[in-house]
Amino acid sequence: MSVRALIDQRLRTAMAACGIPAHLEPQLARASRPEFGDFQANGALAAAKQLKTKPRELAERILAQAELDGIVARAEIAGPGFINLHLADDFLARLLDDLRHTQRLCPAVEEPQRVVVDYSSPNLAKEMHVGHLRSTIIGDAVVRVLEYLGHEVIRQNHMGDWGTQFGMLIAELEDHLGAGEAPDMALADLEQFYQNAKAHFDLDAGFASRARHHVVQLQAGDPHCRALWLRFIDISIAHSEAIYRRLNVTLSHADIRPESFYNPQLEEIVTQLTDQEIVREDQGALVAFLPELADRQGNPGVVIVRKSDGGYLYATTDLAALRYRGRELGAQRILYFIDARQALHMKQMFALARKAGLVDPGLSLEHHAFGTMLGPDGKPFKTRNGGTVKLADLLEEAVARAARLVAAKDPQLIETSPEEIARKVGIGAIKYADLSKTRTHDYVFDWEAMLSFDGNTAPYLQYAYTRTQSLFRRAAALPGAVPGAIRITENAERRLALLLLEFPDILRQVAADAYPHVLCNHLYELATAFTGFYQQCPVLKAEIDAELRASRLALCDLAARTLATGLELLGIEVMAEM
Repeated sequence: MSVRALIDQRLRTAMAACGIPAHLEPQLARASRPEFGDFQANGALAAAKQLKTKPRELAERILAQAELDGIVARAEIAGPGFINLHLADDFLARLLDDLRHTQRLCPAVEEPQRVVVDYSSPNLAKEMHVGHLRSTIIGDAVVRVLEYLGHEVIRQNHMGDWGTQFGMLIAELEDHLGAGEAPDMALADLEQFYQNAKAHFDLDAGFASRARHHVVQLQAGDPHCRALWLRFIDISIAHSEAIYRRLNVTLSHADIRPESFYNPQLEEIVTQLTDQEIVREDQGALVAFLPELADRQGNPGVVIVRKSDGGYLYATTDLAALRYRGRELGAQRILYFIDARQALHMKQMFALARKAGLVDPGLSLEHHAFGTMLGPDGKPFKTRNGGTVKLADLLEEAVARAARLVAAKDPQLIETSPEEIARKVGIGAIKYADLSKTRTHDYVFDWEAMLSFDGNTAPYLQYAYTRTQSLFRRAAALPGAVPGAIRITENAERRLALLLLEFPDILRQVAADAYPHVLCNHLYELATAFTGFYQQCPVLKAEIDAELRASRLALCDLAARTLATGLELLGIEVMAEM
């Protein structure tokens, strides 16, 4: 149990003993200023209002009932009824010592869930571009946190591998192969390949007719078209998986559940919706009208599940995916990391799936939306000529910029190759710049800011970690300089201790709300606290006695482990030197 959870539990018990209803909570939070203590409980104010009593008197009664001996060194009633709690140094030291001797920095949850997470989901008709970055890395960070807490996570990469555009692409590939070109060479640049196919489709009526015919053939299972389609898919997936490896993202080939996977189920889905009279024919199409998603004028939400020509839409596939994930995969919670522009679509899918009984009532369906990456002009991030930025090109530039930065900072790196450091710094900077922003907000892409060694950036956190490793290399040369029992003697140690002990609460918050920036902000605060501790509390100086040195080395060890673990959960690598 974390410090916050322990105190919260004791305060809840005390409030119950005072006759306060259980729905009124202690409202425990970290104190906003050091003079207010370590934690502040504001629940007495709301409880007093409901009980029609004086909040300061009620706060005093709560404190009298609370069993906080050995935990709190000093408790105060402030203002109209705030309870300020100053934790005991010995209590903090004892918890930190216990933490030092555990393999995990956070206990596993008592009731793990099976969680399905839908993220990344590129369209295999094109190369991955910057528009895929946020879903991929935000989803992966949340997945890592969920798994660290002990949940069973099933990744689902819902790749777009079906639709009318593939007839066009098959026709283009057919032409390349007919000219004697190898498939790998023809598809080396997927973006250019797509543009060429689109140009041919728009300008050549014969090509367009052949492309449309290929769509029909592909849907009918024609062996020739299917073989070309599979070749295209295999090479496209290889492009995506190369990006995942470079991004240090945990998606694998086994996680792919593409659109085509659900094709055999679509007719059954539509039949079920028809039998339940949830959809009806409208101008030849089958349409669901959802009064629960009516607009301001009272017009019901409209979802087309089958077009007038008999074709299915994304909505039909998404409904099949929801049913599969709930029933076949046994999900208790499904998380979708899809940009905010799809908010209405996701609301419609969830409402329709529940209405049709495609998912169990208790299944948690969650759309975790995110904003857009913007350029310096405040518009969606583009190349200088206005084109789409390939993700591979962005990552290559990040590593190149990091290499120049690393070379300028320390040209004499010894233990780790500068190429490896440049990769870790560059990729880490890209990811952290995104993850550290509230995911629902747009943000401006800024090379200089994200690669800075100052402020809330990946290089700053990575450098803080390397500082701990440098200290331990120097400690190894001193006889008896090893971590030992922790004691808190300075404010800088105390601040660091509190942040180290808060780590489990932060992870649980990220798992519940899917906001990775909460972890980023905590790690930045931790790195800043460690820097202050490092400057104010000498560790290896000759005048430091052995017990104090052992205590401070232990704090350094816990800080290093927490930084490395936190960054790993964000998918960001650390290094011994930098």
